[in-house]
Amino acid sequence: MKAIVCPAYGTPDVLTLQEIPTPEPGTDQVLIQITATAVNTADCRLRRADPFAVRFFFGLTKPKYPVLGGVFSGTVVKTGSAVTRFKVGDAVFGSTDQRFGAYAEYITLAETESIALKPAFLSHEQAAVIPFGATTALYFIRKAAIKPGQKVLIYGASGAVGSAAVQLARYFGAEVTAVCSAANADLVRQLGAQTVIDYTRTNLASVTEKYDVVMDTINKLPVSVASGLLNGQGTLILSAAQLPQLLQGMWQTMGSRKKLLMGMVTATPADLAFLNELIQTGALTAVLDRTYPITDMADAHRYVEAGHKRGNVAIRID
Repeated sequence: MKAIVCPAYGTPDVLTLQEIPTPEPGTDQVLIQITATAVNTADCRLRRADPFAVRFFFGLTKPKYPVLGGVFSGTVVKTGSAVTRFKVGDAVFGSTDQRFGAYAEYITLAETESIALKPAFLSHEQAAVIPFGATTALYFIRKAAIKPGQKVLIYGASGAVGSAAVQLARYFGAEVTAVCSAANADLVRQLGAQTVIDYTRTNLASVTEKYDVVMDTINKLPVSVASGLLNGQGTLILSAAQLPQLLQGMWQTMGSRKKLLMGMVTATPADLAFLNELIQTGALTAVLDRTYPITDMADAHRYVEAGHKRGNVAIRID
């Protein structure tokens, strides 16, 4: 089968299209022919080993999972003898979590993993881009225990995680203030934001409004500024933070009643099922910026790393 292989850490140019063996499903697994995947910031960080600590978890000198890609949408083409949840021909989407492997024509997953039936009205590209941003946003919004009427500020509101966070925060009843560029203001309003702040024109440090939750989805809002936007018992979410921001967040919230949330997110089948319900009811929609063919994977990585995408970037496998 065809797959994009990352044989070493580095720039997008290390990604190469290769022929590798097609996997066979085990007794409790399904074989999925992937139609679409996505390029997320997590893929880019792993590809370049950023931060360096990535190497301690995913391979010191090179990625131990050379086929990247953590999300997918496709069709079940073979099932193990013990599989009861899915059948051949089912259109499915989901997440591979920390095993990656979705930059390929086929993947095997246990039927108990994060797989769900794809809503018929979604294209494979739309379905593939949902799990990364939405599961990340859902994890932190649930941890923050957002309640109806609370004021939530989301920085990076037009990105993959941010666009999902706006929708989920509104679903849980929050009053959402979105921070993005003026070019994306209409988009985030359509997603549910009541107030939009253009970060190119407004210095967030000068904003006097206080929020119950401040969520930085792209690791570009200074931690001191984010903390200053919180009320006395507010929650600071640093969903894309690295070690320096972790330490700053701990320092900023130390000795106060403010809470700090950050860390690695793992999707669960229950999370995906919940998100699927929201998709079915229209409470959650996919925000798709661009679609690239698998042969242009390096260009897709460059585009994502440039930091100006709206929502998500999909990859067409076939």
